[in-house]
Amino acid sequence: MASHIQSRTPPRAEAQPRAISRWLLAVAALVFLMVVVGGITRLTESGLSMTRWEPVSGAIPPLNEAQWQAEFDQYRASPEYQKVNSGMSLAQFKDIFFWEYVHRLLGRVIGLAFALPLLWFAWRRAIPSGYGWRLTGLLALGGLQGAIGWWMVASGLVDRPEVSHIRLAVHLLTALLIFAGLVWIALDLARLARDPGARHARMPTLAIWTLSLLALQLLFGAYVAGLDAGYAFASWPLMGDELFPSGAPMLEPLLVNFVDNPIVVQFVHRWLAFVVAAAVLLLAAAAWNRRLHLAASAMVAAVTVQIALGIATLLSGVSIWIAVSHQGMAVLLLAAILYAAHRLGAPRR
Repeated sequence: MASHIQSRTPPRAEAQPRAISRWLLAVAALVFLMVVVGGITRLTESGLSMTRWEPVSGAIPPLNEAQWQAEFDQYRASPEYQKVNSGMSLAQFKDIFFWEYVHRLLGRVIGLAFALPLLWFAWRRAIPSGYGWRLTGLLALGGLQGAIGWWMVASGLVDRPEVSHIRLAVHLLTALLIFAGLVWIALDLARLARDPGARHARMPTLAIWTLSLLALQLLFGAYVAGLDAGYAFASWPLMGDELFPSGAPMLEPLLVNFVDNPIVVQFVHRWLAFVVAAAVLLLAAAAWNRRLHLAASAMVAAVTVQIALGIATLLSGVSIWIAVSHQGMAVLLLAAILYAAHRLGAPRR
């Protein structure tokens, strides 16, 4: 009996911070890919092509003509088909179905890529002390993100064939919060692998301000995408012939314009970018003074490329691939800031 119980006891193992750190960075790379595919899904207006949320059975796409026709019939009953895409062919439907399907499939892959190794590391007792609850919290946040995704899609399946730009913003910012959590914990664990006595890094005050401004800019970026505000004016630095178009229609009350008015949202997104850039440069200077030259250079390069891509997106009339690159670069900028903040906030021995 004792030998039977002993056979069920998980083998003891040393904590494996390095292996867990690499796993978390791999999952973060998948989240980055997810954000990019999400951008393509939005820009190709594919997000409402799948009208049901089937977390398990939905992983299998239509496999024959009859199944494709049944899926298409579901879509034809939706407001988007009836009000926007009436007359769409089955072949055209397959094109938009593809991106939404890939987006949802990636979500499932990320869930498994996080949950299964987490269970393995937990069973092996390889998770360092103090990290179990942090990893479990990320798992819970990932599950919530799946529900938020459907909550967003559902807003476009009743009456108006458009997803709520507010729900879109919640969906994007939650994805980036998960990405940030993965990167930060991975950096903590990588440091722990190098120095078993290392303590958690603390977020410097300047980095908190920089990330807060970036979060606000990302919020307005999501509003721009959700409201199709990028199409409002395809010129830069002026909007038409003025810094701000004097004849632009305004909503009441005034504050609503910062959420629902495409022209105001595009204006704020244009110029808030330079406020974010100023904060990034201050953080880069702090890193440079601490001889963190790689971290400082990465931030400056990332914010420069990001602003250039934003301007190019406007001037191109929102070219899909430039706009997607702009969204992907935002994630890389976030990663660069997190890396610098972690290096600055790591306690010195």
